[in-house]
Amino acid sequence: MGKKHKFETNAIRTQIERSQFLEHSSPIYLTSSFVFEDAEDMRASFAEEKERNIYSRYSNPNSSEFIDKVCKMEGAEDGFAFASGMAAVFSTFAALLQSGDHILSARSIFGSTHSLFLNFFPKWNITHSYFKIDELDTIDQLVTPNTKILYAESPTNPGVDILDLEELGKFAKRHNLIFIVDNCFASPYLQQPIKFGADLVIHSGTKLMDGQGRVLAGITVGSVELIDKIYRFSRITGPSLSPFNAWLLSKSLETLAIRVDRHCGNALKVAKFLEQHKKVNWVKYPFLKSHPNYELAKKQMKAGGCVVAFELEGGLEAGRRFFDTIGLLSLSANLGDSRSIVTHPASTTHSKLSNEERNSVGITNGTVRISVGLEHIDDILDDIAQALK
Repeated sequence: MGKKHKFETNAIRTQIERSQFLEHSSPIYLTSSFVFEDAEDMRASFAEEKERNIYSRYSNPNSSEFIDKVCKMEGAEDGFAFASGMAAVFSTFAALLQSGDHILSARSIFGSTHSLFLNFFPKWNITHSYFKIDELDTIDQLVTPNTKILYAESPTNPGVDILDLEELGKFAKRHNLIFIVDNCFASPYLQQPIKFGADLVIHSGTKLMDGQGRVLAGITVGSVELIDKIYRFSRITGPSLSPFNAWLLSKSLETLAIRVDRHCGNALKVAKFLEQHKKVNWVKYPFLKSHPNYELAKKQMKAGGCVVAFELEGGLEAGRRFFDTIGLLSLSANLGDSRSIVTHPASTTHSKLSNEERNSVGITNGTVRISVGLEHIDDILDDIAQALK
């Protein structure tokens, strides 16, 4: 048995077997299908009597390398890579749920996931209930005989609240639920939910994993048993990740640790700056001591991540002025990019929610989300300061 390497080493040294050309960096396998040696090889491959690539909708050497890296990072047994984060979310639920099943979810989730629960799953008689993240002691009463999945994000989008993953893991085990965690705000470098009891972990690879705003991608990792169900659903429905994007992400993961360290360092400085500013009502960042779940964040995460949420004094109009005045930071709906990004959740990522729904998860008209990038911190702070004037 080989030596067990550290996170950063696995991110760099996990790769597919070299070809006869003995390339140092993994090549891109831009092929839709693979050939067979003879009739018996083809029969045995389709009968799944041997593990090999058949068709890139099922598997490809590049997607396999990407999956292997994320599995090592998350402490998972297996995984499947998708064309986007939401493809991963939808396919994971669709593969595991039947008509009549019930989802128990934290209320603070990504707007598109909420829309999936609200507008699409009911067509297949799949229902959901939400629990408030600060009322875990009342969650038991929401469980029904048909509850199958417990779902959460931590940190949450966009309010960067922290959920107690260990408590949720124990709760899921007590009620025989599949515990799924969206971990894209933290990345596998900062947090591994499987350690706290998660059965499956989902990522939007579009965010910190890529880190440079180039590709769409998603991945789900977890136990062999659950991933097999997701794989069999996905090889038929076809949401798989392209070989080129998988190759790009595998290369990006080699620098994940060093990039996220810089993201977190910059984000903490931005959060501390905003906390002292007279035009800011409140600031939330997991590694700020003023965060309500600061101690829990330190227990679960290595650092606070790249996202800072705050509320401008003056509400919507103040927010518009801030967004129209910002210069260096990009106005975009993405996060985890090398470029700092500022977003107004109420009019973008969570615009499909009602005012009441947004307020219930702490998204006010004045809430601003900054994904703090890798620029020099002085330039980031200067731009924020001039916009706040």
